[in-house]
Amino acid sequence: MKRTSDACVKTCTGLRLGLSLLPLAGMASAPVHAAETFPSRPIRIIVPFAPGGGTDATARIVGPALSERLGQPVMIDNRPGAGTMLGTELTARSAPDGYTIMTASASHAINPTLYSRVNYDPLRDFRAITMAISFPFVLAVHPAVPVQSVKELIAYSRANPGRVSYASSGVGSTNHLAGELFKRTAGVEMLHVPYKGGGPAMVDVMSGNVPMIFGTVVQTMPQVRAGKLRGLAVSSARRAAFAADVPTIAEDGLPGFNVTGWYAFLAPAGAPASVVARLNQDMTAILRTPAIQERLISLGTEPWPSSPEQAQAFIAAEVLRWGKLIRAAKITAD
Repeated sequence: MKRTSDACVKTCTGLRLGLSLLPLAGMASAPVHAAETFPSRPIRIIVPFAPGGGTDATARIVGPALSERLGQPVMIDNRPGAGTMLGTELTARSAPDGYTIMTASASHAINPTLYSRVNYDPLRDFRAITMAISFPFVLAVHPAVPVQSVKELIAYSRANPGRVSYASSGVGSTNHLAGELFKRTAGVEMLHVPYKGGGPAMVDVMSGNVPMIFGTVVQTMPQVRAGKLRGLAVSSARRAAFAADVPTIAEDGLPGFNVTGWYAFLAPAGAPASVVARLNQDMTAILRTPAIQERLISLGTEPWPSSPEQAQAFIAAEVLRWGKLIRAAKITAD
C-alpha cells in the first residue's frame, strides 16, 4: 500500500509540475508567435499635421499600398498641434508593437532644441523604419531684386547689410533654418520674416513685400516658370530632377551647402526588430514602385527608401546639426 502511495505522489507531483510549466512555455513562445503572425489587426499611421500637407499626402500614398501588401487595413490618423509635438508624443507613448507608427518630418529633429519643453526624445523614444522622401528648397527672389545668381545675391547682401529679408513658413521651420544657415555660411546680414504657413509667405514674396524665400518646389517652381519669381538655386547637394536647369547653392557660391526637407516612418522604441524589418521590407518595396514614385515626384519630392539603420543615423545627424545652429542663433519658439 505504501509503494502505491509513493508512486501516486511521484506521478501527481510530476503532473502538477508539468501543468505549472505550461504557462511559462506559452509565455516563452509568445514573442515568436506574435512576430510570425504580424500583422493580425489594423495599423495606424499617425500624421502630426492637419490633412492636406506634404506629410499627409505621403502617408496617404503609401498607406493603401501598405495595406494591400500586409493584408490589413492601414488608417491615417491626423493629430496636429503643438508644432507636431502632440502627434509625436502620442506615437512615443503607444504600444511598441508595430501597430502604431508615424510619419515624421524635419521638425522631429528640430523641435527638441527649438522648444524648452518637449516630452519625448527624438532618438531614444523612436525606432526608424525607413526614410520616405526628400526634397530641396528653391532659393527664389522677386524679379525686382537686381541679382541673377547666388554669388550676386551674396554680394548684394553685403553691400546692403540688414536690408535684405527672407520669408519663411514660421519660426523653426526648415526653410527658416535654411535661410539662417545661408546667411551664416555666406557671412551676410539678413532679416527673417516668419509667416503662419508657406502660402502667406509666398504671396508676400510674389507681391514684393519680402524680396526672398526658400520655398518648396511645388510652391515655387510654377511661379518661377511663370516669371513671377526668379529661381536662383536649389538647396540640396545635387540638382533636383524636376528642376534640372536650376543650379545648386553649393555650385553657385557656397560650396558644401546642403539643406533638404524629409519625411520618415518611425515606430515607438521597443518595437520588435522582426516587425520593423517586415515594415521596412514592404515600405521600401512600395517606395521603389514606379507608380508610387511617379506620384511622389509629382509632389516635388524624391522617394528615399532606406534601411532602418540608415534612417536612424540620418535623423541623429539632423538632431545634432540643427540643434547646433538653433543654439548658436538663439532661436526659440517659446
